[in-house]
Amino acid sequence: MIKQIPNLITSLNLLCGCVAIIFAVSGDLVAASFFAFTGIFFDFFDGFAARALNAQSQVGLELDSLADVVTSGVVPGIVMLQLLSESFTGHTMDIANVTSDLGWNNSIVGYLPFIGLLITVASAYRLAKFNVDTRQTSSFIGLPTPANTLLILSFPLILTFQNITSIEDVILNHWFLIGITLLSCVLLNAEIPLFAFKFKTWGFKENAIKYIFLIVAIALIALLKFIAIPIILLLYISISLVVKPKS
Repeated sequence: MIKQIPNLITSLNLLCGCVAIIFAVSGDLVAASFFAFTGIFFDFFDGFAARALNAQSQVGLELDSLADVVTSGVVPGIVMLQLLSESFTGHTMDIANVTSDLGWNNSIVGYLPFIGLLITVASAYRLAKFNVDTRQTSSFIGLPTPANTLLILSFPLILTFQNITSIEDVILNHWFLIGITLLSCVLLNAEIPLFAFKFKTWGFKENAIKYIFLIVAIALIALLKFIAIPIILLLYISISLVVKPKS
């Protein structure tokens, strides 16, 4: 039973992702973000639990990727679809009645929000590559899907909880959202080495960059709240490009 604890944690990630999809489809992007964030929390700890309990398995690896496809693939894709729909039409899409709402005679603009689902495709491809890439043992190559999900889900939270008109105008600009979608797809599968939060030891000297990054990230969140998330992601990529972590 102890050996199944990591798989249970992974299953909670998958469950949270499924609930997040339901909320995202209904247009409640804040609730969708909450459950996706919770799923990512479980995703962080399933690997830690597997190593601590010496319970790594091929089943666990496959289950982890399947859960991530849902929580960090399908969810951000639907959220981006809804954001694009709001940017084009002023409201989220009623996906339950999408055929009657759009119709084949509608303008092509009505179908443009589906561009957001490219994030789901790129995320699934990135996770498939990760499973067969032996280089990513202590660092990542390409943006991890949870990090990309945090970026996408930060946008509805900024819109809801931080009323800054200039930022809202940028986020709900469809060219900005399309650009973020395409950039996400590229970064997820780019040959860019990025450091991972995998601690072999807890010493500061061996993990100085990780500890400093975490401290800065916490400070930014305390000061800027959800606006800090895109800044933290940019900082994460920038530091990795300078440090060039080894696989």
